[in-house]
Amino acid sequence: MADREKKRNKISIKNVVACGIGTALFVVLTEVQIPIGIPNTSLQPRMAVLAFLSAIFGPATGAVIGLLGHALGDALYYGSVWWSWVFPEAVVGIAIGAFARKFAVSDGGFTKGKMVLFNIVQVIANAVAWIIVAPVLDIAVYAEPATKVFLQGAFAFLGNIIIIGVLGTLLLATYSKIAGKSSSLKKED
Repeated sequence: MADREKKRNKISIKNVVACGIGTALFVVLTEVQIPIGIPNTSLQPRMAVLAFLSAIFGPATGAVIGLLGHALGDALYYGSVWWSWVFPEAVVGIAIGAFARKFAVSDGGFTKGKMVLFNIVQVIANAVAWIIVAPVLDIAVYAEPATKVFLQGAFAFLGNIIIIGVLGTLLLATYSKIAGKSSSLKKED
């Protein structure tokens, strides 16, 4: 029982550290944007960081990084928080994180089949977040024109699935190879 409690506390500490580091990276990467020709919409590598840490540490970590990272990034770089785009980040983090055990990244088991699963999950998560949640919240909270926000949401969806599909998958595959090798090392008595 004591070992199980220690393991839970270790996992909790790892998750807290992951939340802190992930949020900081997310905020710093807020300014790294590749314009795609749609106002207030761009390719953002920070989404790969969110997907990467969510796939390793789970939905709670993904939610915290998405919420805090986006809110703090908006506040620091733009002076205000656009909440209708903060919550969709959490949706993506939660959805990807919900499959963290199935991805088996930390065990070195992020195989081609798991990569396909990861990308199916991230596409669905991004579709829900950016084609449904963000535009609906934009309309409900900020009274934005529907045509504008659904167009922005569609391009945010496309940008995010590309960034996560390429950079996120690459980060996870690389980390999984390293983690798989290090987890096979055992301490001798």
